[in-house]
Amino acid sequence: MNKNEDRVIVAGAGPVGLVAAVSLVEAGIPVTILEASSDLAVDLRASTFHPPTLDYLEKLGLADGLIERGIKCPYWQFRDRKDGEVATFDLGLLKNETAHPYRLQAEQWKLTEAARKRLDEDPTATLITDITVSSVVQDADGVNVTAKRNDGSDEVFRCAYLIGADGARSVVRKETGVNFPGLTIPEIFLSLSTPFRYDQAIEGLADICYISDPEEWFVLLRTPTLWRVLFPTDPTLSDEAILDPARIEERMQSVLPGAPYEIAHKTAYRVHERVADAYVHGRIFLAGDAAHLNNPLGGMGMNGGIHDAVNLADKLTQVWSGGDIDLMGRYERQRRKVAIETVQAQALRNRAILNETDPAKRAAYHNELRATVDDPAKHLAYVMKSSMIQSLRDLEAVA
Repeated sequence: MNKNEDRVIVAGAGPVGLVAAVSLVEAGIPVTILEASSDLAVDLRASTFHPPTLDYLEKLGLADGLIERGIKCPYWQFRDRKDGEVATFDLGLLKNETAHPYRLQAEQWKLTEAARKRLDEDPTATLITDITVSSVVQDADGVNVTAKRNDGSDEVFRCAYLIGADGARSVVRKETGVNFPGLTIPEIFLSLSTPFRYDQAIEGLADICYISDPEEWFVLLRTPTLWRVLFPTDPTLSDEAILDPARIEERMQSVLPGAPYEIAHKTAYRVHERVADAYVHGRIFLAGDAAHLNNPLGGMGMNGGIHDAVNLADKLTQVWSGGDIDLMGRYERQRRKVAIETVQAQALRNRAILNETDPAKRAAYHNELRATVDDPAKHLAYVMKSSMIQSLRDLEAVA
């Protein structure tokens, strides 16, 4: 390789792209990260880190600071809007399976901040902002990446391999021509953040709660400074109507009536369930939202993307050291399996439980959850799966 080819380019500086980059520089592989925005996002996006994700981040030296700035949540719940607690799951049962037997609630920007600091300290890593990948062409020896700067000028980068971690609208994915089949969830998701202390107002409330109701389910998630409330919303309404302060106040009062709520942040968005037909395209690889999208019920989207990044970087390190590039095919087989059979399936099941309106079916769901919690073996198996530990272990059998 010449000096321009002797590196990996990562498109996208979200948590997936940055974890991939840190993993590679830890292995001695030079990396250039291209990011479209002028700075890394600090908004209220994903906030749940599952136990095996924290195990991975610990190996990269990125966990301690994140844990210090987050909230450890050893319990999470399904609740009924009318009748209260249905089942509380105890992640403490995982104490022999992981160094982190809890979910960590911490905004994802705290991870990207730590990862960027790590990369800024490494002379083999370069982060370029205000630049958008526009086209990609590969040959037998490398990849040419054309990117547009904010002043309109184009710049061509040459690399040995390209990782597309550039999100749901991934240019890298589109340039490969891969299909991205799936569906769009009918309802719009409305996410609201408030400093109101639900944990002090609702007895027995866990920091992570999925609340079912035949008319309108919702989710409560605690972060270090705010509580987030997620509502399904009529997709025929305009954004203006969905985000109308009076309507938001009405919906918040329906959760828990009282004084007017302070809303620190609000956003409405459509949710998709999609998995790319292929993650590997010669010297080009997809990860995170560029490869798969799912609804947020279960907190598996960002976590699955970080698991992609670690798996990909491990395989690519072997290739970089002389291994056959066919090793990357196992990355695709392993991570697509998880996206379809675990991440997507669990998110859809959670949505089905919350959406169910038939009284008999709702009762059956709730009784199944109670029976699971009451049986030690089933309880452990459930949290092994919901925490994503089981899916990672199952991957070892994927050749």
